[in-house]
Amino acid sequence: MERTVVRCAEGHVFSTASFPMQQAERLGPGRLVRCPRCHRLRSAVPVALEKQ
Repeated sequence: MERTVVRCAEGHVFSTASFPMQQAERLGPGRLVRCPRCHRLRSAVPVALEKQ
């Protein structure tokens, strides 16, 4: 299963196994997911990983 690295609205970065509707571009990149740091449903967007 592919994991997606996301950043919640509070700025916490974490990975999630499920990022609903990844292919629905017309809805925008943000999704509601439960943040493991603040334990709330937050808007989250995928993080672009930098290659070093």
